Amino acid sequence: MPQPRKIIIDTDPGQDDAVAILLALGSSELEIVGITAVAGNVPLKLTEKNARKICELAGRPEIKVYAGAIRPLARTLVTAEEVHGKTGLNGPQLPEPAMKLQEQYAVDFIVETLMKEESGTITLCPLGPLTNIALALIREPRIAPRIKEIVLMGGGFFEGGNVTPAAEFNIYVDPQAADLVFKSGIPIVMMPLDVTHKALTTTKRTQAFRALGTKVGIATAEMLEFFERYDEGKYGTDGGPLHDPCVIAYLLKPELFKGRNCNVSVETASELTMGMTVIDWWGVTKREKNAMVMRDIDHDGFFALLVERLGRL
Repeated sequence: MPQPRKIIIDTDPGQDDAVAILLALGSSELEIVGITAVAGNVPLKLTEKNARKICELAGRPEIKVYAGAIRPLARTLVTAEEVHGKTGLNGPQLPEPAMKLQEQYAVDFIVETLMKEESGTITLCPLGPLTNIALALIREPRIAPRIKEIVLMGGGFFEGGNVTPAAEFNIYVDPQAADLVFKSGIPIVMMPLDVTHKALTTTKRTQAFRALGTKVGIATAEMLEFFERYDEGKYGTDGGPLHDPCVIAYLLKPELFKGRNCNVSVETASELTMGMTVIDWWGVTKREKNAMVMRDIDHDGFFALLVERLGRL
């Protein structure tokens, strides 16, 4: 049996973040070295608490959760309570977490872990704004070549944006951090809206989680039923896009996804297109390819994997 792949999940839960964390917790191929929380969908005091709630829901209170950046590098924090609810995890009634938040600052934990662990063994999985990752790279540039790869959810191109006409939420919240990360030279796999908008939580798929009959399955169905109502109204679809679990699913079954290597540049100057990920899909510039950008997903295979793994918790 191969050694589990070591990952740090950087997150701003968020119902879809929660499902991504549950997928990782239900998968023995992955070892979660730590979960780092960042301000994003809701403020930091809620995202770090939500990460602990999810670990406890899964019966994994030993997972270490760290609080990171309270705001973006250079902009005022934008949140998304209209999507995720006041708590960020509206839907199920989850108890206040008993597990303690780690005292160490998340950025210090990321730096320390990457400098301590063998080079090329840690994968970073950012599910929210890239503030913590950028701060870690600023604090200790020597970590960049030690990162195995960054698999992130963020951006969009053919699908446009979901918070402005041009920008996806995670990149829009901290475009300066995203710009720094995409220029870092670290291998990046990007899950943009172009792929996540093909992973819809239809009524049938949500019922499959509820049919597990477990605490995790029922809470997941309740989370998705709350979460999808916003996107169903916005896009007129049966269900909403399940963005963040695509990151973890890629680590488990990369064959579920198709994409290509491209140059990705992040707009940081124009207010009209702030946070836009400009993806050179057709190779029309001489800019260096810096990310594997996913565009297609086997959505049935993706949801089958989710139900099977959450069923283990």
